[in-house]
Amino acid sequence: MALLEFTGSGIYCPQANVYLDPWKPVDRALITHGHSDHASWGHKYYLCTSSAAPVIRHRLKLDTIETADYGKPVYIAGVQFSFHPAGHIPGSAQIRVEHNGEVWVFTGDYKLEPDGLSEPFELVKCHTFITESTFGLPVYNWRPQREIFDEINAWWRQNQAEGKVSVLAGYTLGKSQRLLRNIDSSIGKIIVHGAVDAVNQVMRQQGISLPETHRVTKESKKQDFAGALVLCPPSAVGSPWIRRFLPYSLGIASGWMRLRGARRRRGADRGFALSDHVDWKSLNTAVKETGAERVFVTHGYSEVFSHWLNETGIEAHPVKTTYEGELGEMIEGTDKAVTEEGISLADNIES
Repeated sequence: MALLEFTGSGIYCPQANVYLDPWKPVDRALITHGHSDHASWGHKYYLCTSSAAPVIRHRLKLDTIETADYGKPVYIAGVQFSFHPAGHIPGSAQIRVEHNGEVWVFTGDYKLEPDGLSEPFELVKCHTFITESTFGLPVYNWRPQREIFDEINAWWRQNQAEGKVSVLAGYTLGKSQRLLRNIDSSIGKIIVHGAVDAVNQVMRQQGISLPETHRVTKESKKQDFAGALVLCPPSAVGSPWIRRFLPYSLGIASGWMRLRGARRRRGADRGFALSDHVDWKSLNTAVKETGAERVFVTHGYSEVFSHWLNETGIEAHPVKTTYEGELGEMIEGTDKAVTEEGISLADNIES
């Protein structure tokens, strides 16, 4: 019997009778973070990190949720579980599972580059590593985030000079707060969509510092938006909600912006390749440095990345899950764009 199994309800530990990020209702669930593809409603028992709990409680309307601090062992039926920083969003965790000297690590979603907001990624040694591969192709190599934020700041200033509102789309949970934490808030007023504001309030209440923002309401007037930066979820792009900011310049903050043509497909003026997931180089680094003898690859380019690992001498297997990564930010036609660019493992992987 394997320490962890992949079932129709999620990743299951039979010895402890618990699931990790299950996508169907179960009795006992250990949750890596608050994104809806990992934290779903309907479980009888939830366990997550102390810093992830406020957002999960808010999003799922939970009355009770058990918490554990990073690195603190939790024993269930003789199996040792512990949460370790994943660097994805505030409170996000990898789950380490140990029994009879065997160690598995489930990453959930993660990134290696510190972002100034999330608890920095912690490398955890293991025998078996379960990793995402949202951006598991050689084309996805992120530039240092400081360079990206310098570009965002310059774009905002330019729009101000041209009399335009700067509208920037990014994930409601994690991406929006990362943007807030790292942009130059002295440039002008920051206005947020109601969904972004709700998450901001939860994080502020748990002591996470964010600059002042103003929520868009029915009472908001056109002059309130002059020279402002507006943060909104990707779903607001193309909706009637966004028209109130005309004339505006639209930017999108997403790892998919690394592809040529992706920005055009969403009608954006600027694309900023800023992702909360590991890029190709970091993905390979993480796998190597864990020392894992076996790797299971979940969402993203799981087939391609598994094939690459096997080619390099690491046993790897793709597994089917309902995890989405940045699928909510997926640009329509992205798969076609990948094909058009001729991206493959035959490309220069070190580029």
